[in-house]
Amino acid sequence: MIRINLLKPEAKELPAEEARREIKPPKMSLIYLLVVFAVAALFFYQRSAINKERGLLEEAQTEKNKLSDILSKLEEAQELKSLFERKINLINQIKPRQQVAVRIMDELSKHIPYYVWLSEATYDKQKVHIKGRALSNNLIADYIYSLETSPYFFNVNLLSSTQRTSRDNQYLEFALNASYVAQPVAESLSGEDVSEVAK
Repeated sequence: MIRINLLKPEAKELPAEEARREIKPPKMSLIYLLVVFAVAALFFYQRSAINKERGLLEEAQTEKNKLSDILSKLEEAQELKSLFERKINLINQIKPRQQVAVRIMDELSKHIPYYVWLSEATYDKQKVHIKGRALSNNLIADYIYSLETSPYFFNVNLLSSTQRTSRDNQYLEFALNASYVAQPVAESLSGEDVSEVAK
């Protein structure tokens, strides 16, 4: 016959030294497990930090692209500003001289006699250079005398006078130069000074 024991087997009591050995958990495997867990946590932390930095870098790059358009527009505006400033300075430099050209042309045309034609008049550093044509030397002399009576011109000199012929017509080409005074002597003095000069 076969006997079957249905009772639980009784646990044998182990000696105290063996019980201590079995109760101690394995230290090395726990340390390895903690190291693996720490490395995994560090990996995921670094990965999230890198992803966050990449996101910030992409945002900064898109912001830079937006600002590059603004910077190019700002540079264009600076170039336009400097161009306008140069133009304004040029206009401010030319403006005082504008009246000079008008005054010179007015005086030249006011004193020109009949049968004398001007072909060129230039102004440079208080000197006026005049070129023209006349029918005779007497007309050129009259023009020189008339210019010398002007309060704006002095030291009028004849540089050349050459006789030319064109289609059976004879004329003289002449060149003059004169010194220009921006403000005539009579206008530069005040009313009191003029009365004193008259006495």
